[in-house]
Amino acid sequence: MTPDELLRVFHDETRARIGLGTAQRPIEVDGLIRREYDVDGGQWNMVESPDGLGPDPAAYDAVIARQRDFFAARGQQVEWKTYDYDEPADLGERLLRAGFVKEDDEALILGEAAPLAAQDIRLPEGVTVRAAETEDDFARIRTMLEAVWGKEQEWVTASLLPTWQRDPRAMDVVLIEQSPDSPVLCAARSEYDESSFTGLWGGSTLPEWRGRGLYRATLLHRARLGLDRGKDYVRVDASPDSEPILRRLGLHRVATTTPYVFDPRAS
Repeated sequence: MTPDELLRVFHDETRARIGLGTAQRPIEVDGLIRREYDVDGGQWNMVESPDGLGPDPAAYDAVIARQRDFFAARGQQVEWKTYDYDEPADLGERLLRAGFVKEDDEALILGEAAPLAAQDIRLPEGVTVRAAETEDDFARIRTMLEAVWGKEQEWVTASLLPTWQRDPRAMDVVLIEQSPDSPVLCAARSEYDESSFTGLWGGSTLPEWRGRGLYRATLLHRARLGLDRGKDYVRVDASPDSEPILRRLGLHRVATTTPYVFDPRAS
């Protein structure tokens, strides 16, 4: 498929479609805006506007303010995820004026899962990749992330683990290790929804193990897991570090996505 065809499928299936949500994580529609949040606080609270902000440009700032104020009243941080083809063209500027903070641009990378999954996984001798299966696996992943990022990563055991336990059909968490008793070397996750896409997230690797094919191995393994679940495509929001790896594997950059974050606790 061409990049334009992939973007069309992604938009129709992932952005335009309104998900079902759950009691723990509802998806609500406010005009043309979609918001998704954890009722228990969480940190993965999202707003998107794939169909724009509405018919009246004079009301755009009020539409944005209403979403900001919704999360401010809940005391929750929220990310408004934008794409470079979104309307209005000055959406980012309006979000900044409303108190959102722009984060780094990322490349929206899309591709077909089957050619990705068919490639050989090459890892250093004695190193394996597998899906996380136990609470101890998640605790070891947390330890690895804290070593990589130099700060606590409580969300792994306090939020990610319960989410996976509650609905393992919605997620695979993948790790790379030398043995179940050794440190986790690299970890990443896949997320699934009603679309045909496997969402590929994360991929942190211990510094001394970078450049040895570990992140690549998680990508191929997760593409295979997604195919097993009937997901024909993959999507990644890629940093400048991971984009070259993804493109060498045959995936395509189709757009730029930019998160804008509002945190009432920082005000």
